[in-house]
Amino acid sequence: MKGTGEADARRGPRFAATGAATGILAAGAALGAGELAAGVLGTASPVIVVGDALVDNSPAWAKEFAIAVFGVYDKIALLAGMYAAIVLLAAVLGLLALRRPVIGYIGLAVFAVVGAVAVAARRADEPLALVPVVVGALAGEAALLLLLRAARRPGPARPEAGASGEPGDADAQSVSADAAAGGPRRGRSAGIPQAASSRRSFLVAGAGVLAFAGAAGGLGRYLASGVGIAEKRAALRLPPAADPLPSLPRGADLGIRGLPPFTTPNRDFYRIDTALSVPRVDPDRWLLRIHGLVDRPLELDYDALLRRRLVESDTTLTCVSNQVGGDLVGNTRWLGVRLDDLLREAGVHSGADQILSTSQDGWTCGTPTEAVLDGRDALLAIAMDGEPLPFAHGFPVRMVVPGLYGFVSATKWVTDIRLTRFSDARAYWAQRGWAVKAPIKTMSRIDVPGPLAEVDAGPTTVAGAAWAQRRGIEAVEVRADGGPWREADLADVPGIDTWVQWSAEFDLEPGRHTFEVRATDNSGYTQTEERAEPIPDGATGWHSVQITTV
Repeated sequence: MKGTGEADARRGPRFAATGAATGILAAGAALGAGELAAGVLGTASPVIVVGDALVDNSPAWAKEFAIAVFGVYDKIALLAGMYAAIVLLAAVLGLLALRRPVIGYIGLAVFAVVGAVAVAARRADEPLALVPVVVGALAGEAALLLLLRAARRPGPARPEAGASGEPGDADAQSVSADAAAGGPRRGRSAGIPQAASSRRSFLVAGAGVLAFAGAAGGLGRYLASGVGIAEKRAALRLPPAADPLPSLPRGADLGIRGLPPFTTPNRDFYRIDTALSVPRVDPDRWLLRIHGLVDRPLELDYDALLRRRLVESDTTLTCVSNQVGGDLVGNTRWLGVRLDDLLREAGVHSGADQILSTSQDGWTCGTPTEAVLDGRDALLAIAMDGEPLPFAHGFPVRMVVPGLYGFVSATKWVTDIRLTRFSDARAYWAQRGWAVKAPIKTMSRIDVPGPLAEVDAGPTTVAGAAWAQRRGIEAVEVRADGGPWREADLADVPGIDTWVQWSAEFDLEPGRHTFEVRATDNSGYTQTEERAEPIPDGATGWHSVQITTV
């Protein structure tokens, strides 16, 4: 009967809750210690390292699905999924460990091995990235040992029950004697009080582990956020452009309600990259190498870059993952150093048709050399919209090359530029089957009215944006309900590398209506109606919206 009672207890909800809490708290201690070690050493935390490895090794369709579904929130979704999986696995591991502790210790060791493999795969040139993995594993093992000891703390056996399961006569007499004495007698019928004491012991141990995990993780996150780097960025006073651009044309922004502004605010500029944690690069430690197939390799620190001739450029960036009608596009005024000047100073070899740039987090980008040397405003940018680059957009330095989708032109947190050949080296996305040369396709979008909007019948303004970087937009046409195309009015633009706002007026009867839009660029090319998915070299097709007028 005793064995049966013990087995029942091990299947009970209290046992399951204790096991799950044990595993989750031990995992929390491991994660917190790993975060703290990473913050102290200035390297990536174990979760970020494993997440980076997952991103790198996920099939292309999974990445495309994540961007299509979650857009700029794809990293948040991945991290949320990772933490949810960790909690679930830790709970199961804790439950198993409460029965057989060795399972828990082996499980944490397996997690450490996974982290070590991820470091080797993603950050082999950063040996310090292994330290947080080891520190986290040791902290998790120690926390698990402490919690298991508290949870499995032996207590005296409960009073033996009679055949019916009720306390026997001797037990009843003992309880009566205890009551008469004002409390339980030592060593008699103290199972319930000592069990409560054991639970209190577990709660105290759990609270301690939780406090450690929270404090270590919080401090690690604080250190990883770049102590002092934000203050350095805020204190920067960037030199002005040598020849500042004139103000934007007064008519560049139509000011129509619901139409995104011509200049995208930094806070609203889309962010698509592979960095799960935004790098916080100290400008005082930033260094750029330009090497490879060049005559004179260059090294530049941040101060040296700022002393060079700075130029401004109005340029619209577009992500290749942008669906027809999507919002992964933004426009701003950039400030930076012309990249072609630096390449000519380095002396590019004949045949070096690729600029392979590397981000601080190890991501690589392959840019056609000819696209930088043909005279366009290809920059090592240090500012956007009049302020130093935000951390999420590449502070302290990033690349901006007009006319190419971002995955082949817009390296953030750039630290290395190597001149090479496409036949000799493949960048991150090229290795995964994406295009190696990806000029932005002519595209237009309807922003007003929004999809499924309900508007008043009668005069209706339809408006949006169109872009064809390096070619410019010649015309935008709109039609309602499959009728004749009507040419829209175009706003003014500062050049061919930005998007243009457009608008058209329609007089609508009550009912449901469908609008379609297409653009023609200055080369004479008109958008095709044929739909193509964004990967590998950009989407095609006409954007349409359905509305209801009442």
